[in-house]
Amino acid sequence: MRLACRDDLAVIVALTKAAYAPYDAILDAPPIPVTEDYAPRIAQGEVWLLESAGELAGLITLERHADHAMIFSVAVSPAFQGKGFGITLLKHADDQARLWGLPEVRLYTNARMERNIALYLAYGYRETGRRPNPYRPGWVLVDMAKPVGEITAA
Repeated sequence: MRLACRDDLAVIVALTKAAYAPYDAILDAPPIPVTEDYAPRIAQGEVWLLESAGELAGLITLERHADHAMIFSVAVSPAFQGKGFGITLLKHADDQARLWGLPEVRLYTNARMERNIALYLAYGYRETGRRPNPYRPGWVLVDMAKPVGEITAA
């Protein structure tokens, strides 16, 4: 796992687009992480890359807040999906939150991303609420949180 640098921008955009592609049809539009400008996030040290055998397998975008870490995006390359890399990225979020001295990791996802919600629940996240997406009318966001001390074997 390593922090992304500005030279990684193109591969971050490509991997994110590929990882979220299955949701384009479900949502009738690209998911928010696909349309994100990652250059500022890279500059702020919010994007970590997970490599396997010299290839980019996945990435996580993690924001540091005063009382929690917030996962903006978890993306695993289609070639590496189903091999536990998503859990590796979630564990990294826990580890980073611990290093920052934060008690909780939070995230939000689209209510229609049921596979992702199931993964987060299996890993120990709990749903904390649902709300309309302020940027995409008709979309519902599911807020989730997990104390960093609670790691499951998922």
